[in-house]
Amino acid sequence: CITQSEHLTELKEKFKRMCDKSMIRKRYMHLTEEALKENPNICAYMSPSLDARQDVVVVEVPKLGKEAAAKALKEWGQPRSKITHLVFCTTSGVDMPGADYQLTKLLGLRPSVNRLMLYQQGCFAGGTVLRVAKDLAENNRGARVLVVCSEITAVTFRGPSESHLDSLVGQALFGDGAAAIILGADPDLAVERPLFELVSASQTILPDSGGAIDGHLREVGLTFHLLKDVPGLISKNIERSLVDAFTPLGINDWNSIFWIAHPGGPAILDQVEAKLGLE
Repeated sequence: CITQSEHLTELKEKFKRMCDKSMIRKRYMHLTEEALKENPNICAYMSPSLDARQDVVVVEVPKLGKEAAAKALKEWGQPRSKITHLVFCTTSGVDMPGADYQLTKLLGLRPSVNRLMLYQQGCFAGGTVLRVAKDLAENNRGARVLVVCSEITAVTFRGPSESHLDSLVGQALFGDGAAAIILGADPDLAVERPLFELVSASQTILPDSGGAIDGHLREVGLTFHLLKDVPGLISKNIERSLVDAFTPLGINDWNSIFWIAHPGGPAILDQVEAKLGLE
């Protein structure tokens, strides 16, 4: 009812089925009904609304990132002055100075902290920031890298369209949230308690995957497009990536490792599970 699309009953039923199949039972959104009523163009399918969206995310993305970062810093237990690097990533809006600068101010980090701002990484943001932070930590003695990802879907939220069903898929899958972690090499075990060791990180482009997932920042906000064969593309190529990553570590039993996957949806998980014979 917020998007004034109650009359599109067939789309409403289709969206309900998508939500049921997503297996997502709860998620969070910054946008409120009141905010959407004040900015009706955000609710429309393709109305110019970038300014209104930017007004939300430019302010709120760093603030949400601060909440996650503060928790990570508290668990780490060391002074914030020991943070040497900050890596911040978001697909929600673009601004200058960026969310990395805003977060530095919000957290009271040292002015000389080395900052890196990454935009528009999409689904592989988490893997990208960990890979970058690993390189920074290993190549700068004593470095402690604060890594933050923060997303608010105000930049992508919009009403439905019969001609753009993959937009509905995104609306069903993606919510708002933030995560943060601190990476370093050679931990000081007298005062630090490492939780995990990041052994390796890599990235690859799948064959014939052009246009499988893309997004474009326009006057109407960030539009995104998903091909139906995304789960197939991933499942067909996943084993090659696993072999390349784990053979140097002497691991070839995919059931012997603990999986944490960015799912994108249950279809990807189901097809990967079937392809690799996961139990």
